[in-house]
Amino acid sequence: MITIHTLIDAGIFSLKSRGVTSRNITGVFCCDLLSIAMGKAPAGCAWVTVTGNKNTLAAASLADVSCIILAEGVSLSEADLSCAVQEGITVFETALPVFDAALKIKELLS
Repeated sequence: MITIHTLIDAGIFSLKSRGVTSRNITGVFCCDLLSIAMGKAPAGCAWVTVTGNKNTLAAASLADVSCIILAEGVSLSEADLSCAVQEGITVFETALPVFDAALKIKELLS
């Protein structure tokens, strides 16, 4: 098991919003449909998605994920990023495809 701090230190992704860095990352979850993510994302996972908006933040909060990794060069708007900061949601960005980003996390977890 790793923590968000471990993921930050790995330098794989660009940190955009820092939440609780001591929080454990228990696994990785990939999904772009918010309704599925809300119901099936395991609590404590790192959620990799290309859906980057305020609703993604709400789904992450409801599912109790550890962090969000926005893949494929997707980024939050300034307003949404401000909301992530205010809510204490850790958000990373990467140009990597979803699968490759998930593999990087899985490698750290192994």
